[in-house]
Amino acid sequence: MNQTIHTILDHVSVRNFIDQKLSEKEIEVLVEAAQAASSASFLQAYSIMSIDDPKLLKELVKVGKLQPFILEAGHFFIFCGDFKRHHDFAKEKEIAIEETIGGVDALMVGAIDASLAAQNMTIAAESLGMGVCYIGGVRDGIEAISELLDLPDYVFPVFGLVVGYPAIKNETKPRFPADAIHHRNEYPNETLTSTLAYEKISEDYYLKRSNGKMQRTWSDTAFKTLINSPRPFMKDYLKQRGLDKH
Repeated sequence: MNQTIHTILDHVSVRNFIDQKLSEKEIEVLVEAAQAASSASFLQAYSIMSIDDPKLLKELVKVGKLQPFILEAGHFFIFCGDFKRHHDFAKEKEIAIEETIGGVDALMVGAIDASLAAQNMTIAAESLGMGVCYIGGVRDGIEAISELLDLPDYVFPVFGLVVGYPAIKNETKPRFPADAIHHRNEYPNETLTSTLAYEKISEDYYLKRSNGKMQRTWSDTAFKTLINSPRPFMKDYLKQRGLDKH
């Protein structure tokens, strides 16, 4: 395997960083890498918000109920789906696109474009010895965060990305076996066998990581997230911004 594959396979989420902010040059390189990602029909329907104002960062953590380790990291980005550029330029050229960009497919395009850009940034950051952590919690406080960042209609936060130099880095988490994820030609009818096997793998991982103190499995975390974070307010939020209307 080459170094790129090793970098990808060594990925872990990092939540403990040394006290070192990223330089402007480092930020520029990461953004350039993000922009090199694939984009649906080359729409580039995303924006990257850089949060480097300490007061704003503290306010985001407070109102968005985000993890405080964000304050100590090298830099905090928020990736947004963004159709404002398209809306504004179409209006200038007297082309009606509101119906299209207000649909669920456009919403998916914006979220996918933002995700592809963020993953490019992640690989670039990790290749430079940095660590990252995705912050889906920005959607828990999405209205307050949007207001703090003065986000206009047709722009919505998808997630945050913390980047910095790791102080502590855990072992990689075991993933589902490949045959549970990768299917040939048709989807399998039976999924329980591989899931039950993975439960044991994940349980062993957490026990080893915690020196026997953490009795936990993949499903414990997965179902807790699915039950406790339904975010029923998202649909109304998106509609108010001209998105997900049909």
